Amino acid sequence: MATPEQVQAAIQQADNLVLATHINPDGDAIGSLLGMMHILQGMGKKVFAYLEEPVSPLYRFLTGCGHIQTDLGALADFVDKAQGNILGVALDCGDRQRLGKNGPHLLQIQPFLVIDHHQGNNGFGGIAWVEPGRSSTGEMVYDLARSLGREITTEAAECLYAAITTDTGSFKYESTSAHTMQVVSDLIACGVQPAVICSNLYDNYTLGRLHLLQEVLAGLEMYHKDRIAVIRVTRNMLERTFTTMEDTEHFINLPRSVRSVRVAVFIKEADQHSVSVSMRAKGKCDVAAVAAKLGGGGHKNASGFRCHNKSIDEVRDLLVPLLQQAMA
Repeated sequence: MATPEQVQAAIQQADNLVLATHINPDGDAIGSLLGMMHILQGMGKKVFAYLEEPVSPLYRFLTGCGHIQTDLGALADFVDKAQGNILGVALDCGDRQRLGKNGPHLLQIQPFLVIDHHQGNNGFGGIAWVEPGRSSTGEMVYDLARSLGREITTEAAECLYAAITTDTGSFKYESTSAHTMQVVSDLIACGVQPAVICSNLYDNYTLGRLHLLQEVLAGLEMYHKDRIAVIRVTRNMLERTFTTMEDTEHFINLPRSVRSVRVAVFIKEADQHSVSVSMRAKGKCDVAAVAAKLGGGGHKNASGFRCHNKSIDEVRDLLVPLLQQAMA
């Protein structure tokens, strides 16, 4: 694994940088990418921020979203113009598959730097800075900026604050450390208004999302003496409520909040041929280890995986016994 010094050197040596993150990006992914973009632009770097799909409406309030591009042709043009003076950077991405269908194009950029905090990250990329004990990738980007001697603008601070608060569950997950809170304190000193950020994150939903939540919770299933909670969403449910998968953000936290629940599972019908699963745990159950058995990964208390050519019920029936074993 790379040292912070090697990461600093790689960034300082490149005049052109391509930033990317995982598919279906969450708050830490988007916040880290945008925060990094602001910091690099402040250093006079040319930055191409890339996503496979447009930014979710949940995060479009963050400054800089308009600079994110989805055009692979524009990316290729940026890389060509760099004439080898370039660095690729993957933020908050636990493995190369999570870069999505265009990941191979991104990984052709050399050198390639990975900044991540996922437990199962195997250190893909030529330069990998991975710290599983961190609360978020946003926290790591903050430390990187400080080590580079950069002042953090209000715009960058807001993006990093959104990254940290979402990935810590508003500072309630075990990964929240004293250092995390020191970082947050400094970001507030940089101009962040927590009430404004949280209002945009959690008080900005559509009515359709509420109708979808009704359907999702109506299908709640409990197992293992009410210690495992399972919810689901199907494409038909999205169509009926005029919503998208993005509207399911944070749904999993509701069954997780039940006193008896140790693991909450959210099974999503991603498309006709695949099902994605998110797991959130409390206590000692290591859902990252369970996810790894099914080709996924993540953190001890927050992990996921994807299954192909299996129904939601089949995935549930496969997963619940594994979770019961992990809790034994």
